[in-house]
Amino acid sequence: MSPFERDLLDLLPRLRRFARSLARDATDADDLCQMALERALKAEGQWQPGTRLDSWMYRIMRNCWIDESRARKRRSETFVAEEAGATVGDDDARRIEARVDLGNVDKAMAALPDEQREVIALILVEGLAYKEAAEVLDLPMGTVTSRLARGRQALMTMLGEAA
Repeated sequence: MSPFERDLLDLLPRLRRFARSLARDATDADDLCQMALERALKAEGQWQPGTRLDSWMYRIMRNCWIDESRARKRRSETFVAEEAGATVGDDDARRIEARVDLGNVDKAMAALPDEQREVIALILVEGLAYKEAAEVLDLPMGTVTSRLARGRQALMTMLGEAA
């Protein structure tokens, strides 16, 4: 195993957590994580040793998510999902139970707009500096700061109501 691969393996828990914040679904997050790792392994020569591998991977993952979201949108406009008829006549008991089991923080994060959730995941969950998050998201620092402030306020409001 190369040092690059070993470093990727060490990052895996953080990558999975960021993927979960983007995808909101564990299965989709695992798929997203795999896509990002595949891209990173193919593009290993583009990574510059001495720079932050986590920031590079977060950017790759975010780009994978954007690509996947666009593809899903196109598919949804063309095809009806097979699952669309799976719950016809269902009393929704399983879905209600599943929602009850979700933690308050997960619910609150999921309710945030994508741009706020991304910033919160990178800065508050992953511990990136504001500047690093701005680079990953390709945004000005002021935009990152304001999205973080609005996201924090929204989380506090939602979690305050849950308490």
